[in-house]
Amino acid sequence: MATFDEPWAMAFLPGTPYALVTEKKGVLKLWQAGHPARDVTGVPHVDYGGQGGLGDVQPSPHFAQDHTIYLSWAEAGPNDTRGAAVGSARLELDGANPRLDGLNILWRQAPKTTGYGQYAHRITFSPDGKYLFISSGERQKKTPAQDLSGNLGKIVRLNLDGSPAAGNPFARKGGVTAQIWSLGHRNPLGLRFDLVGRLWDIEHGPRGGDELNLVKPGRNYGWPLVSNGDDYDGRPIPRHSTRPDLAAPAISWTPVIGPGDMIFVSSDKFPSWRNNALVAGLVCQCLVRVAFDGARAREVERIPMGARMREVAQGPDGAIWVLEDGEDARMRRIEPKSAN
Repeated sequence: MATFDEPWAMAFLPGTPYALVTEKKGVLKLWQAGHPARDVTGVPHVDYGGQGGLGDVQPSPHFAQDHTIYLSWAEAGPNDTRGAAVGSARLELDGANPRLDGLNILWRQAPKTTGYGQYAHRITFSPDGKYLFISSGERQKKTPAQDLSGNLGKIVRLNLDGSPAAGNPFARKGGVTAQIWSLGHRNPLGLRFDLVGRLWDIEHGPRGGDELNLVKPGRNYGWPLVSNGDDYDGRPIPRHSTRPDLAAPAISWTPVIGPGDMIFVSSDKFPSWRNNALVAGLVCQCLVRVAFDGARAREVERIPMGARMREVAQGPDGAIWVLEDGEDARMRRIEPKSAN
């Protein structure tokens, strides 16, 4: 349907013919079928490099009324440090030049660290539209995932204005700690609610051990204390089975699939896929379909795509839309096979 330069995320805008696509170097594209994509102005400056740059994009739960979108990106800090940030802005679509007005930074990774990896910074909203959830990677630093004084290696739950939500598990501790919903995460690149309101994340393991997790408040998902993969230098990491006090994944993958993002399918175009998850696989160059029985999950199918898959979305037409990874990456639209 189109090609993009290092796309990272896409989101369809309710009530419009448009989708937004982020490109890592810091470009936000407004796309409409049959038309050239247009650059949106007013995008924040990003710290591009490694895994960092412009990240996720999502329309506000109340987009039809407020025309607000939420963005994530890698932001430079002092002394060669950087970290993810999330902000919101009003998307102005009038005229030929779409733009963001009133960009407001709502959240930052704390602390900022050196390196260019594992920001995660996926954005999703609770089904009731009241809360903003963000996945925060541990920035390849491991131990911060267990440190409650910072928000690296966590899932955070905020009000839509970025303030910590009441009722968070560690709210009484105040400060950054009051943001935390769950801890012990490594690099969660997918964060979605299923069709019955449960929150799931999908995250990269080290050398082995990619994980699909049912995310519950206050739970510790174990990184770097346990993993079903080993360290990159070959050193073994204790397995999840050795620590029943820590939350184990619903699925772990070794060899890895390299998840890019995931969705839960609600489309009537794919009745046999309804309530299933579709995972964009970077390493497997495929879409992985996952079925559920309550909190239990199992892989049921791999759909070869012939390219590293960065993003997956369900369009308003009920089709599945995907973005490949890298330069000259294709946006592709998937429909069921014809009965003929």
